[in-house]
Amino acid sequence: MQLRINHRTTFTYAGNAHDSFNEVRLRPIDDAFQKCLSFDLRLDPVAAAQEYSDFYGNTIHYFDIADAHTKLVVEAQSLVQTTPNDDRPPVPSVSSSDLECSAEREMFAEFYTSSHYVPLEVELWREAQDALVEGRADVWNEVCRLGRHIYRTFAYRPKTTGVNTRANDALKLRMGVCQDFAHVHLGLCRSLGIPARYVSGYFFNTTRRPREIEASHAWIEAYVPGFGWAAFDATHDRPADDRYVKVAVGRDYADIRPINGTYRGAPTRSLKVDVKVRETNGRLVHA
Repeated sequence: MQLRINHRTTFTYAGNAHDSFNEVRLRPIDDAFQKCLSFDLRLDPVAAAQEYSDFYGNTIHYFDIADAHTKLVVEAQSLVQTTPNDDRPPVPSVSSSDLECSAEREMFAEFYTSSHYVPLEVELWREAQDALVEGRADVWNEVCRLGRHIYRTFAYRPKTTGVNTRANDALKLRMGVCQDFAHVHLGLCRSLGIPARYVSGYFFNTTRRPREIEASHAWIEAYVPGFGWAAFDATHDRPADDRYVKVAVGRDYADIRPINGTYRGAPTRSLKVDVKVRETNGRLVHA
């Protein structure tokens, strides 16, 4: 599937802002299941953006605007080719004991220990035990069951949590948005010793149903020896398929913020984000 994505963020200030420095994580990743065919970053006021790759392989563009401005617009346009579902290999069956003994697992220690948004408190471990009360099987089966447990027992409710809500807080509320579902899913996997990382990106809505979103999205990937990183979306109760576009990965949301920066001057009066995902045959999804 070929998808065209337009992601536009507009910051409007209450007066003049100046000495602005920003980092942007909006370029889709190239991996076995997708290829970014083109990417264009447009800035208003105009600025020269540089780029580098972070520790997790994400592309980061950075720029500064010294002069006074009352508005900042960051617009990213991407064209991405995703691998058709029929061409994707199945995730193999690997036991939890084989994962534990795997030499590969030691390479991903940061993905099965605590992180800023996912402190591994005992409540997460207890929730994972409850979700797998019928016993443990293989790693991917457990990841899917944990995700489905979140889907069944949590309510998708915008504005009940915030950008700073942590996994343990979302667990107590048992509600939230995709960011919260992903953080809780990470916590459940990690509490069982399964390496898992946060994924930010987009989801193309071919058949809109309740809970289906049409903007930036979040899900997780768990490491399965002999396969690599396998993706599951607890918000929609399914493995990620050719409708998903991955932009950045990290331990949690703190590592993948789409736009992060500082400036001096007047406070921000408003922030508007508009995302459009369109298949190249012309079908259009508005956020």
